[in-house]
Amino acid sequence: MATTPQMQHVYLLPLADNGAPKVDGQYILLPPPSKDNPYRVCFEIQGTSSICRQGSLWVNIPAKGEKFQRDRYREYKLNPDFNGTIKHEIPIYESNAYSFYTTYTPLPRWSFTDVAPTKPTRTPTYYIDVCPRLTLHGEQVPIESISLFTCLSKFMGSYPTDWDNHLRGISQRGYNMVHFTPLNIRGDSNSPYSIYDQHHFDTATFPNGEKDVANLVRKMHKDYNLLAMTDVVWNHTANNSKWLEEHPEAGYNVDTAPWLRPALVLDTELLQYSHDLHSLGLPTTLSSQDDLLRIMDGVKTRVLAKAKLWQFYVVDKEKAAAAVVQSWTAGQVSFPDDSFREAGVRGLDAVKNWSLKQKADWIVDHALQGGDRLGERYRRSVIPDTGAALLTALFGRYDTRASNAPDESAATNAMNQIIDELNLQFYREYDADVAEIMEQLFNRIKYCRLDDHGPKMGEITDSSPLIEPYFTRLPLNDTTKKHNPEALALVNNGWVWAADAMRDNAGPKSRAYLRREVIVWGDCVKLRYGSGPQDNPYLWDHMAKYTRLMAKYFQGFRIDNCHSTPIHLASYMLDQARTVNPNLFTVAELFSGSEEMDFKFVKELGIHALIRECMQAWSTQELSRLVHRHGGVPIGSFDTDEVMNADPSATTLTSDGARRVVKKIKKSPVHALFMDCTHDNETPAQKRDARDTLPSAALVAMCSCATGSVFGFDEVYPELIELVHEKRPYTSINSTGGPVKAQAGEGGIGGIRKILNQIHVEMGKKGYDETYIHHDREYITVHRVNPRTRKGYFLIAHTAFPGYGNGNGSFGPTNLPGTHAKLIGAWNLEVDNSPETRKAVIGDKVLRGLPSQTKDLQSIVVESAGESTTIRIPEKFPPGSIVLFETSVPSAEHDDGLDKYVTSGAREAFSTCTLSDLNHILYRCDPEEKDASDSREGTYNIPGHGPLVYAGLQGWWSVLRGVVDDNNLGHPICNHLREGQWALDYCVGRLNRLAEKEQYRNIQGPAKWLVERCNAIRQIPSFLLPRSFAMVIQTAYNAAVDRVVELMGANVRNGPAFLRSLSLVSVQMTGLMNTTSLWPDKSVPSMAAGLPHFAYDWARCWGRDICISARGLLMGTGRYDDAKEHILAFASVVKHGMIPNLLSSGKLPRYNSRDSVWWFTQNVQDYTKIVPGGLGLLQDKAPRRFLPYDDTWFPHDDKRAYSQSSTIEDVIQEILQRHATGLDFREYDAGPNIDSQMRDEGFNIKVQPDWETGLIFGGNQWNCGTWMDKMGESEKAGSKGVPGTPRDGAPVEIIGLMFSCINWVADLHDQGKYKYEGVTLAGGKKAISFRAWADKIKANFERAFYIPRTAEDDKDYDVNPKIINRRGIYKDTYRGGKEYEDYQLRPNYSIAMTVAPQLFDPDHALYALEVADKNLLGPVGMKTLDPSDYNYRPFYINSEDSTDFHTSKGRNYHQGPEWGWPLGFHCRALLKFDLQRRKTPEERVESYQQVTRRMAGMMRQIEESPWAGLTELSQKDGAFCGDSCPTQAWSASCLIDVFQDAWEYERGSEK
Repeated sequence: MATTPQMQHVYLLPLADNGAPKVDGQYILLPPPSKDNPYRVCFEIQGTSSICRQGSLWVNIPAKGEKFQRDRYREYKLNPDFNGTIKHEIPIYESNAYSFYTTYTPLPRWSFTDVAPTKPTRTPTYYIDVCPRLTLHGEQVPIESISLFTCLSKFMGSYPTDWDNHLRGISQRGYNMVHFTPLNIRGDSNSPYSIYDQHHFDTATFPNGEKDVANLVRKMHKDYNLLAMTDVVWNHTANNSKWLEEHPEAGYNVDTAPWLRPALVLDTELLQYSHDLHSLGLPTTLSSQDDLLRIMDGVKTRVLAKAKLWQFYVVDKEKAAAAVVQSWTAGQVSFPDDSFREAGVRGLDAVKNWSLKQKADWIVDHALQGGDRLGERYRRSVIPDTGAALLTALFGRYDTRASNAPDESAATNAMNQIIDELNLQFYREYDADVAEIMEQLFNRIKYCRLDDHGPKMGEITDSSPLIEPYFTRLPLNDTTKKHNPEALALVNNGWVWAADAMRDNAGPKSRAYLRREVIVWGDCVKLRYGSGPQDNPYLWDHMAKYTRLMAKYFQGFRIDNCHSTPIHLASYMLDQARTVNPNLFTVAELFSGSEEMDFKFVKELGIHALIRECMQAWSTQELSRLVHRHGGVPIGSFDTDEVMNADPSATTLTSDGARRVVKKIKKSPVHALFMDCTHDNETPAQKRDARDTLPSAALVAMCSCATGSVFGFDEVYPELIELVHEKRPYTSINSTGGPVKAQAGEGGIGGIRKILNQIHVEMGKKGYDETYIHHDREYITVHRVNPRTRKGYFLIAHTAFPGYGNGNGSFGPTNLPGTHAKLIGAWNLEVDNSPETRKAVIGDKVLRGLPSQTKDLQSIVVESAGESTTIRIPEKFPPGSIVLFETSVPSAEHDDGLDKYVTSGAREAFSTCTLSDLNHILYRCDPEEKDASDSREGTYNIPGHGPLVYAGLQGWWSVLRGVVDDNNLGHPICNHLREGQWALDYCVGRLNRLAEKEQYRNIQGPAKWLVERCNAIRQIPSFLLPRSFAMVIQTAYNAAVDRVVELMGANVRNGPAFLRSLSLVSVQMTGLMNTTSLWPDKSVPSMAAGLPHFAYDWARCWGRDICISARGLLMGTGRYDDAKEHILAFASVVKHGMIPNLLSSGKLPRYNSRDSVWWFTQNVQDYTKIVPGGLGLLQDKAPRRFLPYDDTWFPHDDKRAYSQSSTIEDVIQEILQRHATGLDFREYDAGPNIDSQMRDEGFNIKVQPDWETGLIFGGNQWNCGTWMDKMGESEKAGSKGVPGTPRDGAPVEIIGLMFSCINWVADLHDQGKYKYEGVTLAGGKKAISFRAWADKIKANFERAFYIPRTAEDDKDYDVNPKIINRRGIYKDTYRGGKEYEDYQLRPNYSIAMTVAPQLFDPDHALYALEVADKNLLGPVGMKTLDPSDYNYRPFYINSEDSTDFHTSKGRNYHQGPEWGWPLGFHCRALLKFDLQRRKTPEERVESYQQVTRRMAGMMRQIEESPWAGLTELSQKDGAFCGDSCPTQAWSASCLIDVFQDAWEYERGSEK
């Protein structure tokens, strides 16, 4: 019997260019690892990402067998690879909060010259949180299966007898973890959270101390199947902790925190005033607000006046003025730099006219000291020497020898006035703080003494003072007398409403203790940790020992008051705990007031769940929202991992035979520990209706997260237990020692709780993580299911909020489509909460619940119809009732599991498909699809969304990808799938129809696979269809893409993801068409220029576009046969020495582009160099549509058509020869039949050589023969027939391409591989060799095209200085019809640099590239015109029909809009010339990184575009252009060219 191979899970963690994780929210939460079979995190970094420059990844995940240390990071070098992806796989062996960052040296700005080096830097720290592996009896306890029970340990009774009884009852009710409030020795207040001695357990409960606790936890595990959790309290200690006397520096006092002195003064005066109230004749028992107002008047006169707090704010005028004047008279004057700059041009003289306010402001800005914080009285003062500078400006230097010496008394008087003015703002500051002090005191005293909802604290005495003291005064004894007596007053801890969680409320930047904003805990001293152990060694050591002791025995920590815990402290202490127990389940009460701040705590500390409370809900609707938030993902949620790994044939095996299972790290919310009630929240009997105990318990239990309750909830305790003063013990019917049966009964909800907990634990362990929640008035229904098996549980809960009465709330029938339901039980809770009963229970000698019982409810109707179920509840279903069902979906019960079935077998099914097949399977825009179906079918239209961009799988996946990633089940595509199966019919029908055609017989495999999978999912309930359909589509899409990559070259197969995405555009653009082909009578795949605008018929195949695109899309992807087919097709239609701009299958070719033929010759040259054995192409023959060297036109079915053939060598020669003798013809059928916009003169095509320079010139002002070919069309604007960019003369890229061809054939001739030596000139009497022609062009190019950087060099170049707009660049054209157009900065010289670098002076080229880089480079393309040019118009709107000559009807197509394909040539040129000056491997890497940075926008675009391609053009700064082709062949191709160049360069450097 075959054994299943072990799984090795790999979690992909891609990093962005800035080193940040590419995970939504950047919160990375991973499951518990196994020590025996750890999973791996695979960091993926683009090969030349910015962080790879001298880059290293630093990760503190320890190696096997090593202990975790937060500051011990392992280094992983990021060795750049332009043609690859850097991967580092790191195994994770245990739980923790790990972190990583990268160090690198930022890429400097690119320049033609050397630039200042950048300094090494590092990214922020990012976190990887790993969940703990909790176990009971060897079985894992997932966090989602935790059912926690909180015990206030001081009420548990005698240990071990009472404790055993309680724990047994807790266990029998199905709880699996007990949370104990601190078990340590308590302080005087007896509060569990006021710990007297952190290192010892409470001996009153545990006489044997630590030994008893060890036995307790062991017994919990062994006998009761319970894990143990405790609180850790790091923020404070009991105010009577003995160790404080030895170490008062552990707290905040006037020695360690001198800024608290004014708060201490105020606190002391308030205590004295409280003591003196009786003797002052003021009331000590407040009976009205008038009494309080009398006391508040006394606070003003007796406390604040006496404390003289203003002295802590202001400058001591007399002392400061005297010191300043003394410095002035002594000549000790210090002028701060630029201190009188604001005086303006008149300098010091202007100061004399300053107002007092200006003078005071100058002192604040330049001469004030001690203003950083409060502290000592008169801490704020004026620096004498600096203050003397102001006196010098006002009175001049003090010199008694002079007859007109300044008056010292006048200076003193002036200084006094200035300081009076200065102190005004400080008095205002003081007044504001006093106003806050008075308001806080009034509100607090009123709440404590008068308010009905307050504690009504009674008489004011020394033991119950007027207001809680903010400081604990340590006793004076032999231990404390060695300290500064003032330092024995330590700040008490507390909390501040809506405080910043990252701010220390007792720190120097806070005045919370002075302004009395702290709700203080008088029994707790706030601990002062500083920035690290070095600031308070004893305290850190003391609390670290405490933390390790707790981790030794407890499997869970509840971080008390986490939001007030310094994050660096919590991190350190958790590290201490995890050295003892790495699998520590850590939860926290965190009320930071900000979800972003919550994330910060959770990520950095590795908190596994935040405590959230059901009892916080004030209505059924709000309760429904909470359940929804913590319930899990919606039913039918999408699962990408299943698709990635279901097909075993598509996965790889590790060296030891384990199957690699690759997973995507998904966006994760902060997990919750969802409590029905906590120990510090009021009970249902207080906040709602006691009957709500049962529905609340059930709703919480149905949530897909850790859940919990508190002792007393199941028993229906009448009110919150007062933590500090309560002394009575717990009692519970569940703690009597007898069994707790899973049934209705007396004494609360214990029996039903057992059922609920069993279900919760089962769902958590088995992965029931999909939930549907519905709220209907008083009802909440919850359906939670396992996404694999589709088994689930369904709850109907009738909540009980005040005023709900006793009826069933008119709840209608519930329908569960496609689902079977089996009744588990129905119950309601009845409670006697009458005033008399309530009073008796509250006044009892023990803690007990209200009289209550759960009862079985009858008459629940479950009706089955086919595979659906309808549920009806009876009349008697009052508030406080629930009904539970077990559910299943029969149609999802496939032999091998439906998910597994629909995601398997695709790889094999697609294994015989060709790239032409895959063009149909994956793509086909609307015009293409209509072409294939005789206009019967187009792309699919999703109601509410619109048409898909493709009919094939990419069209569906482009929509579904975002839906799946966001789990957006409300998207129109999901609604459409739930409403019917039309989408399935479309996908299946489309492939079936294709598979019936002979040329697509290889599609039969995918068609059959799709039929079978769609049939399998047709049976499931409609609400599950979106999930399953997405799985089918994604599986098919992945298999199709994998097959594409398999059929492409090794550079694509092994290259980076971006290159693979670009290469897919090759398949997107190249396919069979009915309406067009490369030949008039033969159907072959043809390349579209762009989709959807250039998709079919005559508009599909453009000579220029195809020849530019073929190098990347066909040769760069290994599609050599397709490349050759396109070359032969265009060779066949050479006429006039040109190839057509529009091919039209060779039937009606149009010859109006002067540059296309040179792109063709470049294409041939590229083929011979890239393709193995490619030089043989020159001897391949092409049948000629027209006769060689004959301009006679005849139709394609004329007998002369294709009657002769020429080798490609002969065709190249014909092109060169025709240009050498010149071209002069009028287009065939010139006129509106072929171009309704062009003027008559524009149809005249003329190209002539200039044998002085070797250059060729052509075109006129009425046609546009290069790629910038927009013809004016607006009669309204007067632009009809006026080209936007005629570019007549010698365009720079044509000269570059022509030279490239001539130089190439010259080299081939020299090698004996090209039979022609040169060309004859006009008249046939003279000839010139190709070598001589190339030399002539090279000799003249710089002189003709270069515009020197300085005017001094103009004499060496053919320039008109009056027209020059920008220097250091190359002309766009030479000797054009409008001279200024020659000098325009456009992106075209980068093309010439790429194909003909020999023409360029390298220094000139580098500078010109920098100019283009600074001025033309956009996010996703190159500006087509210099922004400083008068004609720059960067927004292209083809539909605009205005009177604007420049833009109407889109005439500015190439006058500023940013085109994608020239960016590829800019990168290629930059790389080519930059590498020439790079000497070391590190310098070469920098060149590649500079190029990568310029392609970053394209990387984002192809990833985000629904067309899965790169746009033709964009508006200014990369803005969306609605008239652009959303995917254009050359935009993608020219970036593949960059990778091809890089591959060739690196292969050359290796040789």
